[in-house]
Amino acid sequence: MSFWQKKNVLVTGGRGFLGSYVVEKLMARGVRPENIRIPTSRRMDLRVREDCAKAVEDVNLVIHLAARVGGIGFNQENPGTLFYDNLMMGAQLMEAARRSGVQKFVAVGTICAYPKFTPVPFREENLWNGYPEETNAPYGLAKKMLLVQAQAYRQQYGFNAIFLLPVNLYGPGDNFDPKSSHVIPALIRKCIEGTDTDHLPRASNLDPPTITVWGDGSPTREFLYVEDAAEAILLATERYDKGEPVNLGSGNEISIKELVELIWKKTGFTGEIVWDTSKPNGQPRRKLDVSGAEREFGFRAQMPFEEGLSRTIEWYVRQPGKKSYALEMRIH
Repeated sequence: MSFWQKKNVLVTGGRGFLGSYVVEKLMARGVRPENIRIPTSRRMDLRVREDCAKAVEDVNLVIHLAARVGGIGFNQENPGTLFYDNLMMGAQLMEAARRSGVQKFVAVGTICAYPKFTPVPFREENLWNGYPEETNAPYGLAKKMLLVQAQAYRQQYGFNAIFLLPVNLYGPGDNFDPKSSHVIPALIRKCIEGTDTDHLPRASNLDPPTITVWGDGSPTREFLYVEDAAEAILLATERYDKGEPVNLGSGNEISIKELVELIWKKTGFTGEIVWDTSKPNGQPRRKLDVSGAEREFGFRAQMPFEEGLSRTIEWYVRQPGKKSYALEMRIH
């Protein structure tokens, strides 16, 4: 608790999915709301130098979470936007923080920065051993440049910037917009909507409804519950002051096929899954070596995956307008 005393903290993206959990945990650690600054895109454009300079005025710590991000389809449609926006937000903000005398800068990157073919489990020392998976390379590389900047600033200016590499996050409050959501919220939404079958495709009224999933189901992914991710970020802020990147994950791997079957079961969807193999699979495997986070700042994920998935489904079906009648007994 003493670490946070008399600290003014800037949390970019503080009203977003991950950011809201970080802010909640900051207040639980005794940081007063008036000492937490959360810039909004309406008031400050972090791609603009002058707005970044305003954002870091009288700030001791920066936790940079703001990002333009989405699933495979969103990445394919917006590679230039994702590269430019994420690169400029991070680079401008870190430079402004350095000039302003900020004591510590926490840059949160992405697992998409790893090479497409990385030995499993992914270890931090393999981060530069190849090009990222093509569908999300512009986003991954833009975020990866924050590591380069952080290390360069540490070397030249003695600036205390750290870089964290989280896996895909999930949990209550996630983005369920079908145009930009990641795999877990996208699948949950499809299956929940599948309990109301009138609008789903079928050959005839006698055929079961179907939902379509991209790829063939073979890729694997690792997921980290959002509350665990928030705790990891604050532990690193408190305890970690080195230039090397650190993975944040759960250490558990699941195939997309297994994930679909699990969500299918938990939501009670009774239709059929159609695998669209004309669509990309994305990176073949993702699983992190998470020993560094435990060794360096004592983080280990706490939320069991199935329980976290049930909490996410339960949160979604309780949003206004969602039909939860088919789920009350299945999500636990």
